Amino acid sequence: MRCTTEVLDAYYMGICAIITVAMQVTFFIIAAYYQFDKVTDFAGGTNFMILALVTFLLGGTYYTRQIIVTVCVVVWGFRLSGYLLYRIIKTGKDERFDDKNRGFSLEFAAFWVFQAVWVMAVSAPVVLVNSQCQSSANIPMGASDWVGFGIFVFGLLIEAISDQQKFSFRNDPANKGKWCAVGLWSVSRHPNYFGEIILWWGVFILCGGIFSGGLWASVVGPVFITLLLLHVSGVPLLEDSSDKKHGMKPEYLEYKKNVSCLVPLPQFVYGNLPQFIKAVFLFEWPMYSRELRKLQSEGVSDDKACGIERSDAKDGESLQEPWLGQEGQTQLAIA
Repeated sequence: MRCTTEVLDAYYMGICAIITVAMQVTFFIIAAYYQFDKVTDFAGGTNFMILALVTFLLGGTYYTRQIIVTVCVVVWGFRLSGYLLYRIIKTGKDERFDDKNRGFSLEFAAFWVFQAVWVMAVSAPVVLVNSQCQSSANIPMGASDWVGFGIFVFGLLIEAISDQQKFSFRNDPANKGKWCAVGLWSVSRHPNYFGEIILWWGVFILCGGIFSGGLWASVVGPVFITLLLLHVSGVPLLEDSSDKKHGMKPEYLEYKKNVSCLVPLPQFVYGNLPQFIKAVFLFEWPMYSRELRKLQSEGVSDDKACGIERSDAKDGESLQEPWLGQEGQTQLAIA
């Protein structure tokens, strides 16, 4: 049952859209005018917090589920926004925009439009829970709800710990030019994204305890963040970047071969799994090694890049590149 007091619509989606557009347009104008990117992620995280709080206060019923869900989003948003703001102030720039015009350009504006869509889609379960304000919506928390809450807490801890580990690693001058393979990063190449994905699935499970009918469409929230990180702005971009920087280092190839892409697993377990299992169940997809294939292709087709002519090679001298195995094939199992 939805609230009897409507604000533009009974589910608060209209007021949330207005708030989101207003916030993202305001931050876009600031960022474009001063041509900096220090407020991009901060604008996204705080937007989530505001939507959760506004809809919670508009409903005014403060049921246990609504309180827990709202607190979850506020804690997540406060931590992530604060961390990302501190990080970019310290580093000075966001590398995602190095090849883009940070001014009043369509490509820069497109980022803010997409960010608004991200906020609205992923916030949908929370907004809908806070709009269910009749007494019949006050269903006691059950086992599945506490499971969802537990998944959220687990995901938040994974994300927070991995962010701190990588931040500390990068701020150590001794690690300049290296990839992060400490702590959680030794069992997952993207533990922060793993935490982000599962925490939003936890929120959805927690919210779903009172959903019926069309409210289940809010599953678009966790699906959206999952697809976004696996196919668009998360894993693919960082895999490409790491492969370009380190793809000719044998020790990096060994790391990539033995460390899970997303789901944390011990190296001795993941490294011995069949490629089929890695691809189907653990997200080790060919798209995450496309830059390695480019390096392999360039190296095999142009021996002169190594300063060695085939005709000048001594008897028995190998012309294989560092990333190639004994049979001249990549050490990684790339489909």
